[in-house]
Amino acid sequence: MTRPIRPHPLFARFYAAFAGPALEKAGITEHRRRLLAGLTGEVIEIGAGNGLNFPHYPPGVTRLVAVEPEPNLRRLAQRAARDAPVPVEVESARAERLPFPDASFDAAVACLTLCSIAAPAAALAELHRVLRPGGQLRFFEHVQAGTPVIRGVQRALDATVWPRLMGGCHTGRDTQAALTAAGFTLTDVDRFDFPEARIPMPAAAHILGTAVRPEVSGPA
Repeated sequence: MTRPIRPHPLFARFYAAFAGPALEKAGITEHRRRLLAGLTGEVIEIGAGNGLNFPHYPPGVTRLVAVEPEPNLRRLAQRAARDAPVPVEVESARAERLPFPDASFDAAVACLTLCSIAAPAAALAELHRVLRPGGQLRFFEHVQAGTPVIRGVQRALDATVWPRLMGGCHTGRDTQAALTAAGFTLTDVDRFDFPEARIPMPAAAHILGTAVRPEVSGPA
């Protein structure tokens, strides 16, 4: 059973007014461009937020369906869609239950959203379902840290206050393993810290890359 959509108005305002601009100042635009470069055809983006990716979609995208369950962020995304360089449809839905037929899209995008989805395995299963065979999933996510000490900090945060303060965000999910478990084939993974800092931060470890829904095998 899918949980009902719950608004997070305080976090939505915080993200739109402070967190989003802070990430842009730290240099996230370069990563957004890398994430979306070369996409073509019909694309779905889950957790589109207030539409910060929209300006960076390449002209080869003929249709972008942007899914955002949080109503305050969705309203901002609808405004951003008016100035996007590609056609954008902003939809209210949860990634765990996408209202689209099987094999509907050529590509999918998950950008800084799998950390906050209540059931990430279900969301990845849905993305696998709505992608056409051979379709790409582009991902840019903060993930489980590479050192035991920081992973311990992540576990402590995720078990206490962090998800409540940050709109459901979890700092230590092993998204790379989850992609493989969902049936995707990883074709490119870049692991790095963002933003770079002298002191290790619990949400600094990121991965950016491409996974593919395998082509359907023919009869032997």
